[in-house]
Amino acid sequence: MRQFFKFTLATLLGLFLFCFLTFLIFAGIIGMAASDKETKIKPNSVLELTFDYDVPDRTKSDNFAFSPGSFEMTSQLGLNDILANLEKAKTDDNIKGIFLNLSSTPTGFGILEEIRNKLLEVKESGKFMVAYSEVMTQKAYYLASVADEIYLNPKGIVALQGFSTELTFFKNTLDRLGVEPEVFYAGNFKSATEPFRYTKMSDYNRTQVRELINGFYQSYLNQVAPARKMTTAQLHTIINELKIQNADDAKQQGIVTDLYYFDQVQANLREKLALKADDKINLVSLAKYNKAPDKNKKDFKKNKVAVIYAEGDITDGKGDENGIASEDYVKIIQKVRQDENVKAIVLRVNSGGGSALASDIIWRELKLAKEKGLPVIASMADVAASGGYYISCMADTIVAGQNTITGSIGVFGLLAEANRFFDNKLGFTFDTVKTTQFSDFPNSLLMSRPITDAEKAILQRGVDRIYDDFLGCVAQGRGMAKDAVHEVAQGRVWTGTQAKQKGLVDVLGGIEDAIKIAAAKANLNEGDYRTAAYPPKESAFEKLTKSFADQTRQTLLKNELGESYRYLRMIQDLKKLNGAQCRMPYQLTIE
Repeated sequence: MRQFFKFTLATLLGLFLFCFLTFLIFAGIIGMAASDKETKIKPNSVLELTFDYDVPDRTKSDNFAFSPGSFEMTSQLGLNDILANLEKAKTDDNIKGIFLNLSSTPTGFGILEEIRNKLLEVKESGKFMVAYSEVMTQKAYYLASVADEIYLNPKGIVALQGFSTELTFFKNTLDRLGVEPEVFYAGNFKSATEPFRYTKMSDYNRTQVRELINGFYQSYLNQVAPARKMTTAQLHTIINELKIQNADDAKQQGIVTDLYYFDQVQANLREKLALKADDKINLVSLAKYNKAPDKNKKDFKKNKVAVIYAEGDITDGKGDENGIASEDYVKIIQKVRQDENVKAIVLRVNSGGGSALASDIIWRELKLAKEKGLPVIASMADVAASGGYYISCMADTIVAGQNTITGSIGVFGLLAEANRFFDNKLGFTFDTVKTTQFSDFPNSLLMSRPITDAEKAILQRGVDRIYDDFLGCVAQGRGMAKDAVHEVAQGRVWTGTQAKQKGLVDVLGGIEDAIKIAAAKANLNEGDYRTAAYPPKESAFEKLTKSFADQTRQTLLKNELGESYRYLRMIQDLKKLNGAQCRMPYQLTIE
């Protein structure tokens, strides 16, 4: 009888899972059909923009979203689609203006800079532009500053207070646990391992962080002040002396046009649209506008400029759309290189680096594409540093934003002697039998015994060799002497503006500029080519079968932990470390 109930329960469970998966498939088909339906934009519409999420460089594949009583497929628009839709809006007679409904904007300044520049183009096309917020962060104000009129809730605030960044250090925690980090690095500014060995920033690190955020701040002043008809000195005084402490201050100092409640902003929009007081304003979200037909869309062209998006950590082997896995990208670049219709390549990088080996493997494939005669242009987004710079350095032209974080040409390796932790905290002891001196040579992050001096020397030589190779690749790609590269390398990070002054970047601009440069180098006239994006996006069903559980778990953790989620990600990233690393010196969050 017990076996009967066991088999019955197993059968019922199997039927339930089958029915559930069948439901997902049919619901997904319905969702995809609905999502592909074109949207018709009514005359006298206003495009509403909100950027309350971390904008990816490229729109990722659709996600399955569940809520009580509903099932839908969703995707957050990436920079590629945001720029394309703003370009579409420029000549769309049905779109009369732009409404920037802004509050917190967690996206990095590199991508925000490209959005802001495109908004300026839309404004120049004759569309009106109005911004509104109840509480506006500095990043949100950076975007809002392009508007003709900026309205703030009478009880709201614009948080203009300057930039700062706070780094977290773990040395005291490791000391209490009995874990001794063993660090091997090349470059005085390669400070990725400082949180594990110091309790505060080194002098080198403090210097580079200070100069980096000062560079961001100066760029902020240079762009925002003219938009508000101020000098940079006037705006600096307002920020430095914290003159904006309430909504009235913001109006008095000229930071906003006026103090309006939302209904008053709506009345303002109705006036611009020549609507009556009780008429509905047709606000069109960017996601909805993304489904509207593009009258300016070019006819199919045979010639292609391949845009290869490289976003996320650089890792060995295979990966997914959230990272840059060497095996996957080798296949992508080979496919592009062998496509006779591809006339040029734009490598779009948004990465703080990762595996040194994987970076070199990807660099090699791009070099082969260049040697075949294909122009290769690197376009840098928020971050293109360390390994992100490694894979970019061979490009014919490197394009970066003023606010791109780049450079960080350096290498590090990290091990942790955890024998005292295992013994004193867990009661574990280990004993080893080996055939040769180095047969138990460290091959993982955690070590159960102290590392020897001979092993330390081997590991440091390996890091130094990789750093020398890195310098050689940059020197070859940039046409610089290796010593000159070393002067601006040593793991130091720069803004795009600073990197251009140091010879690490050629042009200040965005991805659209990079595509134009690539087409020009391939002797392609405007209208003679199309762009083709790589890698191909995963289908929703592939994402469901491959990563539904992990995606759901990470989403739940992110929602639960909030700002603390980044500390969990730091711990998770540690588990990925394998071999020498070309990574950013820290996870930098500028507020």
